[in-house]
Amino acid sequence: MRPADNELLCRVEGDAAMGQVMRQHWLPACMTEEVAEADGAPVRARLLGVDLVVFRDTKGRVGVLDEKCPHRGASLVFGRNENCGLRCLYHGWKFGVDGEIQEMASEPADSRMRNLKARAYPAQEAGGFVWVWMGDVENVRPFQAPAWAPSPTTKTSIVKMHAACNWAQVLEGSIDSAHSSSLHSTNMPTAEVEGSTATETAWLRPSNDKAPKLEVEATDYGFHYAAIRRPIRDPETHAYIRTTVFIAPFTVLIPPNDQYNLAQMLVPIDDVNCMFYWVAWHETKGIGQDAWRKFCAAEVGPDLEADFTKKRNLANNFLQDRAAMKAGDFTGIEGIPSQDMAMWESMGPIADRTEDHLGSSDVAIIQFRRQMVAAAKACAAGEPAIGTDSGSRMVDLASFEGVVSRAADWRTYTTRHAQKAAAE
Repeated sequence: MRPADNELLCRVEGDAAMGQVMRQHWLPACMTEEVAEADGAPVRARLLGVDLVVFRDTKGRVGVLDEKCPHRGASLVFGRNENCGLRCLYHGWKFGVDGEIQEMASEPADSRMRNLKARAYPAQEAGGFVWVWMGDVENVRPFQAPAWAPSPTTKTSIVKMHAACNWAQVLEGSIDSAHSSSLHSTNMPTAEVEGSTATETAWLRPSNDKAPKLEVEATDYGFHYAAIRRPIRDPETHAYIRTTVFIAPFTVLIPPNDQYNLAQMLVPIDDVNCMFYWVAWHETKGIGQDAWRKFCAAEVGPDLEADFTKKRNLANNFLQDRAAMKAGDFTGIEGIPSQDMAMWESMGPIADRTEDHLGSSDVAIIQFRRQMVAAAKACAAGEPAIGTDSGSRMVDLASFEGVVSRAADWRTYTTRHAQKAAAE
């Protein structure tokens, strides 16, 4: 990549073109569980370099405001959440979920200052998240439920972790099927199974092929691709297929296992920080919230600080255990997300892609870079953001994994309905 295109891909703050792409999509501000309590503690959020406060008022409505009080800039995160409003501690100004000033204790009743508002952002709740619209309020895009919320009864569990690097290199990890055969080989070992099989400690795979053949197809929502491997059983007649779906600009549906589907959102905090969300869901099976975070070694307390920053981090080499490596553990790093984080963050806050040497296993990476650089340039030229005119519903899209006939077309399995029909 040229340096200018690398900057275009990565930068999201202020007027950056990629930030404008993001602003034409609903963004996850936090998990619903973080603001579950009416009149509970407000929560900090930061998106695209903008500091926000999220709170749930007395009536259960969620508000998302600029974190700084419009009076003197004190943080509203310290505020009192009471009687359907958030009150700044500094001078007692109180704001509703719509940003309107309800009370202004330090000013007379006839003060012109009462015309002020805190900046409020449209908010929605779905799929375990509070979503916020940070674009033009005159052109709010209709909200669409995420892929992991096809029904109100879908069982959903979420891991949340801070990544100390740019969003694009985190997303490139999510769409890189080849790396899982090496980096995650301890957690995804080869076994005599029909397909990816989840246990309490691992996902067993029916293939030991570390060099998949990749096939990519562009779509109106981004792209999807297949990683095709030799299976252990019947390699002459069958193939092990793992498909991945990229829903622009920051969502990836990664191959499932026999117990739950998987999705990741790689959401830009600012130019050099990202929030990593990993969602496990299923309409009838699934995995419990506590079990999911334990499996990922991503529990607040043992693994994460209260703000979701990691106790295993680059400063302490992710607590890598060399003795465990000699005993057979491939990385010596606990948890699939931390293994990924070690690779992503070791590239630096913004990876220098001009130094990359890409091979055949990087076809999806190449597609992502070309597509998103072009999308940023198009948005800067006044065109609609990528994915905003898609005819596909996210809840209909699906990733896939399984051993199928070598004559089968992987595109047959790219929606939930197509998968059901193929199974029948």
